[in-house]
Amino acid sequence: MIEASIPNPYTPAPVPANPAERGRRDPEETMSRDQIEAIQFERLRWTLHHAYENVEAYKEHFDAHGVHPSDFKELADLAKFPYTDKEFLRKSYPFKAFAAKGPELRRIHASSGTTGQPTVVGYTDNDIATWASLVARVLRNAGVKPGDRVHNAYGYGLFTGGLGAHYGVERCGAAVIPMSGGQTEKQVQLIKDFEPSAILSTPTYLLTIADGFRKMGLDPRETSLKTAVLGAEPWTEEMRREIEQTFGLDALDIYGLSEVMGPGVAGESAESKDGSHIYEDHFRPEIIDPFTDEVLETGHPGELVFTSLTKEALPIIRYRTHDLTRLLPGTALPGHRRMGRITGRSDDMIILRGVNLFPSQIEELALQIPALSPHFTLEITRPNRMDEMAVNIERRPEFSRQDAESGARVLQKEIKTKIGSSCTINVVEPDTLVRSSGKLRRVYDRRND
Repeated sequence: MIEASIPNPYTPAPVPANPAERGRRDPEETMSRDQIEAIQFERLRWTLHHAYENVEAYKEHFDAHGVHPSDFKELADLAKFPYTDKEFLRKSYPFKAFAAKGPELRRIHASSGTTGQPTVVGYTDNDIATWASLVARVLRNAGVKPGDRVHNAYGYGLFTGGLGAHYGVERCGAAVIPMSGGQTEKQVQLIKDFEPSAILSTPTYLLTIADGFRKMGLDPRETSLKTAVLGAEPWTEEMRREIEQTFGLDALDIYGLSEVMGPGVAGESAESKDGSHIYEDHFRPEIIDPFTDEVLETGHPGELVFTSLTKEALPIIRYRTHDLTRLLPGTALPGHRRMGRITGRSDDMIILRGVNLFPSQIEELALQIPALSPHFTLEITRPNRMDEMAVNIERRPEFSRQDAESGARVLQKEIKTKIGSSCTINVVEPDTLVRSSGKLRRVYDRRND
């Protein structure tokens, strides 16, 4: 049993016995802003004590910064506590950041560790129940109903996407098709045969599935799919239009990251399609200036920071996500603030001859040119003393090479005019660039090759 000097004010709601009742909104979704902030205060107070008293890494971290959970007397006091980040979790590898290490621990996930020591995350029974209920919220708000069939193309395994989405589908009363990622021909076959109404995947992999339909002589617009709930990588409004036109469905965002919980931290409503509402009864978001660490007001762009309010196994305090966005007032869920579109990640930012740019900016411009496809990569090299960038982008099959080359010249000019950076554009043939069933790698930094 995990204990803290402050009683835990939260207990996960039981799963409704009647599957039809799983289509109803949770009471917290309709709460006012004042009600949400009252819940946040009580749950934050518990979380800070829980982390300090049960997690060695947090006790050391708080003590080093001269702060104690008893210093938290109002929501604004959260700013007194130090930030955490991936490096904090990596130094705690594998379980030093866990509050649950014994019989309460029910599941362990981890990042791939391709850029360093993996980050390890854990869940108790209550954490898993909460996670499922939040993914279910996202799906309900996206239009998924009890009795629907949902094709899950997120990867299963240590990645949180597959299993996190899986439990959420079941919790909302729908039937899950646990396809996982890859095997694109098989994806096409199952969508055709099983006739799901919704699909879960990364946005770029859904376009790969569309290519798979065309290769088999099938029209992606003639499937049973009505809704796509997409996440795990930043995507633009231009990408949304591309996907919706390709499949003839509604494409909606789901946000999450393993360290904070996994998918289900926030989700977009089919009613408004205006950004993901953060479930603030479980997470307290902040926006900070990524350079000065100053907390910014609602509406100002900056880096997204999260504090968990109900997590038991791995509490998260002021975790710097590196995702760049802004907070906006709630619409479909008025008490819960929304995230603006993620414009990029502070650690994915390319600095090219003094100009800051993000892959999403290139995507936004490329998708406005009919002959160019959404499939592209960026290569950064330093052949002499200056950095150079090449955009490798596929032409669309229905356009000629000449049309694509003409479009490339337009793109090159647009990048120079609107981003302020010179680059070369290399048009490549369809299906030339590597596809990914998980998070897509856009940037290849070859300056040290």
